[in-house]
Amino acid sequence: MKYKQLRPTGIVIHCSASPPHVAAGVKEITQWHRKRGFSTIGYHYVVRRDGSIEKGRQDNEQGAHVHGHNHYTLGVCMEGGVDKAMKPENNFTMPQWGALAMLVATLLLDNTDLEFVVGHRDMPGVNKACPSFNAMEWAESHSLIINLLERNQQEKDHEEVQD
Repeated sequence: MKYKQLRPTGIVIHCSASPPHVAAGVKEITQWHRKRGFSTIGYHYVVRRDGSIEKGRQDNEQGAHVHGHNHYTLGVCMEGGVDKAMKPENNFTMPQWGALAMLVATLLLDNTDLEFVVGHRDMPGVNKACPSFNAMEWAESHSLIINLLERNQQEKDHEEVQD
């Protein structure tokens, strides 16, 4: 299936809902998503437990990660997010947190249309714990991310005044 070019305005953070001992990179998630009928992985990025970042879908390709909201969002998945009993757990590693901050900052710097960073659970109509932490609070606690979001909004406001 071919989608129109994605012009994302937001980033949605997810977790793979896998316990720490289960590998959940692009290869594994692609297999899971294909079993669910997707053409490929639904996310644009996966942040592995070791802090490495794997590329899923292209940034201009519509994802399949938040029903009803894929046409304007980028999906970033953190490997992990549940305990051995499959209960939500913030079990992400320090390398993952650093990689997530760098990835989100880079995306915001490169895409001035991006206006928000939220967790899957923060999207309208979603009743899930994903990503097993408060992504909005996390984003608000990172001054670089806040500054880039503010810059993006100022540039958008400036463009509207010019029109």
